[in-house]
Amino acid sequence: MDGNRRWARDHGLPAMMGHEEGVEAFRRVVRESFDSGVDYVTAYVFSTENWSRTKEEVSFLMGLVTRVLKKYLKEFHADNVRIVVLGSRDKLSTSVIKAIDETEETTKANTKGTVALCFNYGGLPELADMVRSIVDSGVDVAKLTGSDVQDYLYHPEVPPCDLIVRSSGEHRLSGFMLARSEYAELIFLEKHWPDFSAEDVQAILAEYQKRQRRFGK
Repeated sequence: MDGNRRWARDHGLPAMMGHEEGVEAFRRVVRESFDSGVDYVTAYVFSTENWSRTKEEVSFLMGLVTRVLKKYLKEFHADNVRIVVLGSRDKLSTSVIKAIDETEETTKANTKGTVALCFNYGGLPELADMVRSIVDSGVDVAKLTGSDVQDYLYHPEVPPCDLIVRSSGEHRLSGFMLARSEYAELIFLEKHWPDFSAEDVQAILAEYQKRQRRFGK
């Protein structure tokens, strides 16, 4: 969800306002996606590399995520939407971890759709944690298959990505869902994330429906 800070700069606003508007865009996109029959919406919220940003911005983002989880928990729960968080808990404060746990517990039985938030997430760190989990499990690694290792990812019930959309003119994955993006269709858009609308969701879904997915065949 790129372009929050650029959107704020273009509008003569503080960078933090861009993140606030990005949250509202996410809410619009999620609701329109589920109303259109999408089962999973995954968002890259905070990467393990984002800790290198200014202390002020990191602190703001941590507080924003906590507030968002609390603010939208009732709304998403009432809409029968499940929320899961993929990522490491390293460096996270007790209050953030508590908000994550409460959100996942409250919505765990919901069935309309799943919002997967990649928070304190990195593609390579997930693979490293996957390897550690496999070793700790004591399984015979000589017999592991590609599908077997998926069971040791963060929230392994979250399926491989069908479509990955990146905003604000960026043309790379930046570690997003590395183990689940093998055959994902890719769309790169120039629009900054806070400007995304329900109409954009429909345009994206229409483009996806035109793709011929071959899966190496």
